[in-house]
Amino acid sequence: MTDSNEQNAAFAFTKQSAVFDNLYSHNTIIQYKRERVRSHVQQYIPPGSSILELNSGTGEDAIWFAKQGHTVHATDISEGMQQILGKKIKIQGLDGRVTFEQCSFTQLKTLKNKGPYDLIFSNFAGLNCTEQLNTVLHSFLPLLRCNGIITLVILPKFCLWEFLLLFRGKFRTAFRRLFKRNGANANVEGTTFKCWYYNPSYVAKNLQPLCKVLSVEGLCTIVPPSYIENFAEKHERLYNWLKKTEDKYKSSWPWRNTGDYYIISLQKK
Repeated sequence: MTDSNEQNAAFAFTKQSAVFDNLYSHNTIIQYKRERVRSHVQQYIPPGSSILELNSGTGEDAIWFAKQGHTVHATDISEGMQQILGKKIKIQGLDGRVTFEQCSFTQLKTLKNKGPYDLIFSNFAGLNCTEQLNTVLHSFLPLLRCNGIITLVILPKFCLWEFLLLFRGKFRTAFRRLFKRNGANANVEGTTFKCWYYNPSYVAKNLQPLCKVLSVEGLCTIVPPSYIENFAEKHERLYNWLKKTEDKYKSSWPWRNTGDYYIISLQKK
């Protein structure tokens, strides 16, 4: 059974599902983020991999991975998001390559398709919507093959770009991740739910010694977050330089820990 916070998140994203792709599909920096995450994943998984995706949303990543020759079981707590995904699968003729199931990542023990999988994948901070990430992480292992991969994209406790907004007087945004033991409020389509922030060390600690860390990359550490409207279009040359610089330093300290997100991949021993 899901808790009230998950129910609120499910309700919020179901309300947003009908407009989700229109809101985000044309955002240049969101497309940059997707390309970064997909490139990161592809270096670790073999052709024809079996993927369990958590918080899959409308299925943009699930469909992309299916078109690369993988099979994907896409899960999400939002009924609306699952309905949109189901329509996409039919339109694009991906029945059998993408399956879907409404299921919270806190309830993976009830999952109908238990794998085992070559990859467990969660993009764009869905896992920040639980206070019990440690329990969720432990539930991955029975679903994963030996030598299987876990790739997660998570919001850390400190974001350099957000902190710099302090100098523009945006104190609430600058400090919204810091000192939030009881979670920070997020609002989607008029519905409020809580998010919690986790550093890469938290994920590593909870999955070791049964998994080893393969890599950690900062995402939108040097490139600005996607909510800074039209940055890429207004400052094209600067944006391209920032992308090249982030690519150079994405795995280096402190940049790997201070982005809007980080990408962490681990391998089951």
